[in-house]
Amino acid sequence: MSPDIIDRITFDPAQCGGRPCIRHYRLRGTDVLDMLAAGASVEDILADYEFLEPGDIAARLRYASERLDHPLLNGAA
Repeated sequence: MSPDIIDRITFDPAQCGGRPCIRHYRLRGTDVLDMLAAGASVEDILADYEFLEPGDIAARLRYASERLDHPLLNGAA
């Protein structure tokens, strides 16, 4: 995991079922992605969640990218 993600994406089995959250807040990373996918701008999200920082959203996007980037199996293209 990238250093910029480690401090911003947290995992706690007692919080949100252990799902990745933003800096120990009860805001799941998927919530941020869902808002972006629904058309919310970064500025909208930051205004609605005053504890968030622009780096939190960037880290969440980077984490999602790293999770989706995996090697191809069996030479599949």
